[in-house]
Amino acid sequence: MWSDYSDYLYHTLNLDVVDVGHALGKNDAVLGSAVYSGDHIIKSRATVIEDGDTHIYNNIVYPKTGQNLPCLGMDLMCFFEKKVIIVFDFQHPTPHFDWDNPFMTCHLGEMLDNTPKNIRFFEPGNHFSENVFVRKCTMDQVNDYLDDFAAYLQAYKEMLESKKPSGFAVHSTYGDFDKYMKRLDPVSGYLSSKF
Repeated sequence: MWSDYSDYLYHTLNLDVVDVGHALGKNDAVLGSAVYSGDHIIKSRATVIEDGDTHIYNNIVYPKTGQNLPCLGMDLMCFFEKKVIIVFDFQHPTPHFDWDNPFMTCHLGEMLDNTPKNIRFFEPGNHFSENVFVRKCTMDQVNDYLDDFAAYLQAYKEMLESKKPSGFAVHSTYGDFDKYMKRLDPVSGYLSSKF
């Protein structure tokens, strides 16, 4: 279901697969995971969950270190035909990082504070930027937001190419960031019930 998004991500960032795994859950639920890497990316950690009408794609892209750059996070969640949630954002691994960033304003200024206030399920200003993109839609509207995703992804690619991060040390900031994101994960209850 999310192949147009994932294919565009892998192609645009020129990611190569490093590792793949699968798990079977209760009632034929399937969880697939893959790790990718790229020139300026330590890893892109993708998870796909399929269970009947439920189709979830999660990916966090971690840049190489040395330039203090954000991750690119995406949660694409379809629970049934009329309940689909699309989320993508630049997420800095440092808590409460100052997002007054000229690069963001120049490339994604039109996305500033574009998410309707009534559908936020995260802590504004903590790891998430003011450009976070969140939409609720139906299954037949999923690709209506592909151009918005392409704009985010192009901005992220340009940021990586301009800064050229090259460090490999995965410091504790990424570990702390992962713990924080897991705590906020809107599908954690579903995952624990299935796997």
